[in-house]
Amino acid sequence: MIDASPRAKLLDAAIEHIAHHGGADRSLRALAADLGTSHRMLIYHFGSKEGLLTAVAREVEARQRAALDGLDPADAGRAFWRRLTDEGLRANEKLFFQLYGQALGGTPGTTEFLDGVVEDWLGPVEALLARYGVPEADRPAHARLGLAVARGLLLDLVTTGDREAVDAAMEQFLARYEKP
Repeated sequence: MIDASPRAKLLDAAIEHIAHHGGADRSLRALAADLGTSHRMLIYHFGSKEGLLTAVAREVEARQRAALDGLDPADAGRAFWRRLTDEGLRANEKLFFQLYGQALGGTPGTTEFLDGVVEDWLGPVEALLARYGVPEADRPAHARLGLAVARGLLLDLVTTGDREAVDAAMEQFLARYEKP
């Protein structure tokens, strides 16, 4: 069932807006105007600008994790990488790293962003690794490695914009999981 609550509608609008226009550099009032609402409504539902941005990043991450289940096992790693590096998600990826840095620095309203930022991915990545035939005992370490590689390459992409180089690096990583 789709959540049609006012908070969910605002969150969906914010995700869509930030995907196309960014948002971390905008004031809460400006974001509210962009979303066709008031800053007070955003404060009511999200507590602050940081709360809104954290909710956006968490929801985008949740949608990405959910997308892992629907991928063809034969090409899941590459298909997921294509999804993560889609130009339409670039602003969301940039927001992720901005929030990550702010949370690590203790910026008020962002520290809760770190809750589950690694752990929430481990189960879905381990399930993906099972499709690749990685032994169960090895999956936790491989899941962390895969998450670190993907995030490192995404940071590279957000920073440099060099899609060809990050794709080549990911291809090298994924090739290690293919059966000879």
